[in-house]
Amino acid sequence: MRSGGQGPSDAPPGTSPRLYSPDLAPTKKAGRSWGGYNVFTLWANDVHSLGNYAFAIGLFALGMSVWDILVAFVLASVFLFVLLSLSGYMGSKTGVPFPVMSRISFGIRGAQLPAVIRGGVAIAWFGIQTYLASSVLSALLVTLIPGLKGWEGSAFLGLSALGWLSFLILWVVQVLIVSYGMDVIRKYIAVAAPAVLITMLALAVWMFAKADWTIAVHAGNPYTGADRLVHILEAAALWVVIYGTFVLNFCDFTRSAKSNRSVLAGNLIGIPVNMLFFAGIVVVLSGAQFELNGKVIASPADIVQAIPSTLLLVLASLALILLTVAVNLMANFVAPVYTLVNLFPQKLNFRRAGIVSAVLGLVILPWNLYNSPVVVEYFLGGLGALLGPVFGIVMADYWLVRRTRINVPDLYTEDPAGTYAYRGGVNPRAVIALVPTAAIAVVVAFVPYFSGISGFSWFIGTVLAGVLYVVQPGRRGGRSAELVDADGEAIAVPSA
Repeated sequence: MRSGGQGPSDAPPGTSPRLYSPDLAPTKKAGRSWGGYNVFTLWANDVHSLGNYAFAIGLFALGMSVWDILVAFVLASVFLFVLLSLSGYMGSKTGVPFPVMSRISFGIRGAQLPAVIRGGVAIAWFGIQTYLASSVLSALLVTLIPGLKGWEGSAFLGLSALGWLSFLILWVVQVLIVSYGMDVIRKYIAVAAPAVLITMLALAVWMFAKADWTIAVHAGNPYTGADRLVHILEAAALWVVIYGTFVLNFCDFTRSAKSNRSVLAGNLIGIPVNMLFFAGIVVVLSGAQFELNGKVIASPADIVQAIPSTLLLVLASLALILLTVAVNLMANFVAPVYTLVNLFPQKLNFRRAGIVSAVLGLVILPWNLYNSPVVVEYFLGGLGALLGPVFGIVMADYWLVRRTRINVPDLYTEDPAGTYAYRGGVNPRAVIALVPTAAIAVVVAFVPYFSGISGFSWFIGTVLAGVLYVVQPGRRGGRSAELVDADGEAIAVPSA
């Protein structure tokens, strides 16, 4: 967000240099630059990611009709609009990023746990998404320069020479964008969003015309009766789970929002309206392809590679790459950057943390992770399952226990009498709520016995953790000053 070194001298009086830095500080309310359009473009990019298309088209392949898919997305989008509006309000009111927001319920030290979990998941997916985008770039390069086909034969650390070239190109591009801070990210996604929406609409129209303006309503043997209802609900729940990471750290973006009205306006168009547009694209692409040859595509990239015009293929491929980079920056780069700054506020700033995060995303050799179902499903999936209980605790504490009243300056002090000092900087109430509910969420997600409700593990963990946090006896958070509502303008920095 802001460049330059940080040290104890940068911390305002009353704050700790181990908790405060210009990148972690609250943003001044005057001069915030994210309007409703910027929030909308956040979702216009993220919703239309290749991974989301693969998930949604997979629903058609599994037997859901186009009408069932549309109903599932209506339910999911309404629920997400509520969750993200509640989460977004927290950021616009306090002006702090997620690692600092976590200090409210977990304590000034305990907050490192949820931040590290969120950041760790994001670093892995940053590498994986960069690898997926590099695959599209590799195919594009071979189309333009057929001689590069020979580069696909040799391999080093599991990736061909062409794969390394494509991966490193996109890796460097993302590092450069992030090195200039949140303002450049905001501008990038603002440009990428309309390009992506136009491209996906054009692709759907082209496929619809190719199929003589008709689509298959289902892929055969559609679900009926109670089975149909269960699959609709499960599909809606899984779609919400996909955004389980984003609902946690949405405040990383809304802390720069001009007002909560901007967040609501951007969410309204970006979530219910945009998600229905996305669902419409999905049913046209999958239904038209099935109408043509009885096959279900895996993702829009399959259709792009079949475009007969080289010029159109190049433009469509570039749009998919542009999209994947935008999604990666928002969902998988910003979170670990703030996590690393929170861990080492005296050593790292936004730019340096971005480089460290990118290096970590490279050295884990993400293509090997992606090609290992065990790693993706159990390790990354297990970490993801923990995010539901974290979200439940954060939301229950903010909305039900504190009723939105936050003492922002106390989020940056190590004074034992501070509101969020708790016991040694850790809120035992949050730990007691997190440990058993996280275990339950993981068991429900992965133990075969619970396969019938595994798709709802995020919700189960979220609700149980929130309830357990609220009903625990004793003082809720400890200090008598906990319900003081004080903004952070005195220690705030200009917004990017």
